[in-house]
Amino acid sequence: MNDNITNETEVQNVEMTAGEMLRNARTTGRRKREIPTIAKQLCIREEFLQALEDGDYSVIPEPVYILGFARNYAMELGLNPDEVVAKIKREMGLSADCAVDSDAADNSACAAPGAAGVGFAARAGAFVRRKWKWFAGGAAVLVVLIVGIAVLVAALRGGDTQNPTDVVAVETAPVVTEPAYSKEVRERFGTENREKANVVLQAIQDGWVKIEDARGNTVFSRVLVSGDVYYVPEGNGYKAIFGNAGGIDIWANGVLMEKAGPAHTRKAGISLNPENLKPAAPAPSDAE
Repeated sequence: MNDNITNETEVQNVEMTAGEMLRNARTTGRRKREIPTIAKQLCIREEFLQALEDGDYSVIPEPVYILGFARNYAMELGLNPDEVVAKIKREMGLSADCAVDSDAADNSACAAPGAAGVGFAARAGAFVRRKWKWFAGGAAVLVVLIVGIAVLVAALRGGDTQNPTDVVAVETAPVVTEPAYSKEVRERFGTENREKANVVLQAIQDGWVKIEDARGNTVFSRVLVSGDVYYVPEGNGYKAIFGNAGGIDIWANGVLMEKAGPAHTRKAGISLNPENLKPAAPAPSDAE
């Protein structure tokens, strides 16, 4: 009897679109649920969940966010997230290589057919983001060389053009020490907090992250794709909600802390005060 029910369900899932699968899982069975309730639990806007059920993917700005929202929604409804994501890729005409948990630094695989120019621009932008330290260092060296040449030329001319003592010293930006991230950085958020942030988050799996201040005001809310980094503002009153607690690395003062919870588990009220976080247990050595 159970085998027949399972087979019928699998046949229905094959015939249904991704949106129909999501709506059917939410509105049938013993546990019927409303979109506003699920939206609050996942910290995803109601119109985005409605768009997923309607198959109107134009409402959500980027393919990678469409797939990330769909994966979290499917897991919340007890569906197979890989099956739902695969259906959406087929419905949108995306490449099979387009994956929300890819380690690649760009999402050109998620581009629709014919978007080669856009893919090239995305890859170029991703390269610049990955190698920003090189570009910044090269620019600083170039500035120093220009100033040095100007001083040398002025000295050779006998100081008629400019007195070397009048040259304004070039101030270099302080070097920010980054944690030893588990994943290559894909994109950075909260960069205005970067120089003073004591706590840094990195997604090692896709998951929704929401940060609130001491008054409960939201200061950051979005799906972090694997490799994304967020710099938490300085201060001890910030708390977090993780849609995938085991998929977020927490770094405090450059030290990796314990996970907020197991993978694919929603956790709320997570204190981001470094004093309340515990360092992660060191990995066992080969000798042990």
